[in-house]
Amino acid sequence: MTDSQNSTDSQNSMVSQGSLAASAAPIDTGLSLPPVCYTSSTIALDEQAIFRRCWLGVGRSDMVGSERAYRTLDIAGQSIILARDAAGDLQAFANTCRHRGTRLLDGSGNCRAIQCPFHSWTYSFDGSLIAAPHMHDAADFDRNDYGLVSYRVEERLGFVFVCLDPDTPDLDIVLGDFVDMHSPWPLETLVTTRRRELTVDCNWKSFLEVFNEYYHLPYVHPVSLGGLYAPPEPRDDTAGSFTTQFGLTQGTGALLRGEQDRAFAPMPGLSGRETNGVRYTWAFPTMTFAAGTDALWVYEAYPLGADRCRVVQSACFPPETLAGDGADAKLAAYHDRLDAALDEDIPALINQHRGLTNPDATQGRFQPLLEPSVAAFARWYSAELGDREPHQGVPHS
Repeated sequence: MTDSQNSTDSQNSMVSQGSLAASAAPIDTGLSLPPVCYTSSTIALDEQAIFRRCWLGVGRSDMVGSERAYRTLDIAGQSIILARDAAGDLQAFANTCRHRGTRLLDGSGNCRAIQCPFHSWTYSFDGSLIAAPHMHDAADFDRNDYGLVSYRVEERLGFVFVCLDPDTPDLDIVLGDFVDMHSPWPLETLVTTRRRELTVDCNWKSFLEVFNEYYHLPYVHPVSLGGLYAPPEPRDDTAGSFTTQFGLTQGTGALLRGEQDRAFAPMPGLSGRETNGVRYTWAFPTMTFAAGTDALWVYEAYPLGADRCRVVQSACFPPETLAGDGADAKLAAYHDRLDAALDEDIPALINQHRGLTNPDATQGRFQPLLEPSVAAFARWYSAELGDREPHQGVPHS
């Protein structure tokens, strides 16, 4: 047995000792994930069982908005190039040259072709190798055999999803009724006004969990968001690998309590309760977002270790809103709200992580109305790590 296999077996043993079975139970009896899932070196297990197998929500489509545009993504030890080909279709490739492995690109931008900076092997935006200097001297060398390693990539509702595993079921099977659930909002047409990246000293799961529970709001955000959020509705039943919960708001949840006079008009086409509330959704495992009456705000979280994660924040609005008079001044208030909430969430998350590292930390119980989405993730994660009904959505409460 290899050292890698021994390490994985050891990690599985640590997690099983923490009782994933208890986390897979319905919310009325289930427990939170074992602390070891947040604090140990099980990051390698997450990378293999979650990040290399599942469809990953990696942000908004307009982050690669034009032909021959690209953006690099570093996700759980894997570097990916997202690129739009000449037809405008999105492609995803491993960020490694097929010659001797050099990293091809960094950051984002536009270029005529993808060229290796080491030996100038050059690839088109469909991944094919179009130039390999001096390789005509190599016996039986065929450029067609050395295109970029490609991955599956799909766009839904203006979001991008990438999958590294060719055997994972198709995205629409995994998402189930995700598109229908969000049909009231014109999500596909929204424009990203800011994409911010930061590092947070907590486990990636913890960051996504706090975005999807109401329990902490009066204690972590008593002034900034206090009084804006009414008690939420019960979590919606879902047929896919996501969880979602709707709640009414007093004003808009996308602005601070003292900035409500700067609110934009509701998104075009919204009616009924959607004009007075917000839907919080977590597309397992990596992406969560809030679809409000006037704005969409999105977070992604990726592990940098057990105790650190890279977080990406995106703010999105209808193009009609952004074209209105005084939009820039109002927009700044929306961005400030996102930053203010993060400034309050991050110390709470760091402190939670400190507590989780206590050797006597234990699994806890969920509040059924205020934390059902966190419980839904715990059940989904337990199933994925246990390889029980993998990729097939989350069991209902």
